[in-house]
Amino acid sequence: MTDNVIEVRELRKAYGDFIAVDGISFDIRRGETFALLGPNGAGKSTTIEILEGFRHRSSGDVRVLGVDPQRGGLDWKARMGVVLQSTGEAGNFTVRELLTEFAGYYPRPRDIDEVIAAVGLDEKQRTRAARLSGGQRRRLDVALGIIGRPELLFLDEPTTGFDPEARRQFWDLIRSLKREGTSILLTTHYLDEAAQLGDRAAVIAGGSIAAIGRIDEIGGADARTPMVRWTDAAGRARAERTREPGAVVARIYREGGEPADLEVVRPTLEDIYLELIREAADRGSSTATMKEPA
Repeated sequence: MTDNVIEVRELRKAYGDFIAVDGISFDIRRGETFALLGPNGAGKSTTIEILEGFRHRSSGDVRVLGVDPQRGGLDWKARMGVVLQSTGEAGNFTVRELLTEFAGYYPRPRDIDEVIAAVGLDEKQRTRAARLSGGQRRRLDVALGIIGRPELLFLDEPTTGFDPEARRQFWDLIRSLKREGTSILLTTHYLDEAAQLGDRAAVIAGGSIAAIGRIDEIGGADARTPMVRWTDAAGRARAERTREPGAVVARIYREGGEPADLEVVRPTLEDIYLELIREAADRGSSTATMKEPA
């Protein structure tokens, strides 16, 4: 049994002249939570649909749970859970009825009461899906995704519509799944969510991977260098990036006394992500300019 649940090598997807995914490669290890991050249109949804077997690739090699997704059968699909951005489940069925129906598709499903409690739908289990609020419907989507006790769980923007308390409860649920050995591929626009749940992450932009690595290392050491900002005696805004912010602050004080507007900013995952996206966009613009005829 391989240590990887997903293996992607030189994956490419083209629609005519438009290249949605441009030769990306990455692995997802058994038991880890891997965050695939990127702006809308970056290629991550196409990548995920290929991994799930919903879309065919143009070229490259892909293995999910040891199987080519283009050839995966029902036994293979039963080993996975999928939470899409939106679903079209029958609204005339209640929460409990839907979960009971879905549980019957799997050889070793979770307890229905346990799942209902885990996603916070105890009081809505007899409610028809069509009558649920947006946030409650999203919880139902998650419940349907985990009812089969999947080895590999795809979570595509899972907490859209959740209030802050519900998001925290969902994070606890994901951590419990991880402790049980579930491997998770997460896409989210909430960078704090990726930082809280992810072991590793890849940032995809323009169909290519801009960075990949551990959550606390992605972007490299330089991207995590703190910034000291202050206003000098002449009223000018100053900033200095340094690995020794305490020493810089001490020097500023020695040279001019207590500085105004002093702050030490340590880059968050969101700061690093935005910088990576900007750099990728700049490279794309430069490449387009170079290809323009003289």
